[in-house]
Amino acid sequence: MSKFDEKMGDYIKHLDEIEGNHDIDLLRKVAKGLGPSIYNRDASTVSGSDDKELQTVKNNFLIKKLGLPESDDLMDAIHKVIDIYGRSKPNKYRAVVYYLLTKHFNKESIYN
Repeated sequence: MSKFDEKMGDYIKHLDEIEGNHDIDLLRKVAKGLGPSIYNRDASTVSGSDDKELQTVKNNFLIKKLGLPESDDLMDAIHKVIDIYGRSKPNKYRAVVYYLLTKHFNKESIYN
């Protein structure tokens, strides 16, 4: 099994706890879009309590990658996803957070 497939297994396990029906193809594309950062312990996770980290998610993913306009709704969506993921969960995988945000904003077409 490749390292990427091992990571996908971890992501799917987390998604199984969050939602019942997920799009594995989309998750795979989101993870591939993150490149080698998914193998770096610090870069592969999102801290739901670090405002600087959440600003990075907003600016680098929601605005730059998904092309969403700047608004208060973006940070609200990030907090909603963090709540869904589980604030007490210590490791929130970036690929899973980005996947959930992509679905939240119906931006799956970005990955087609």
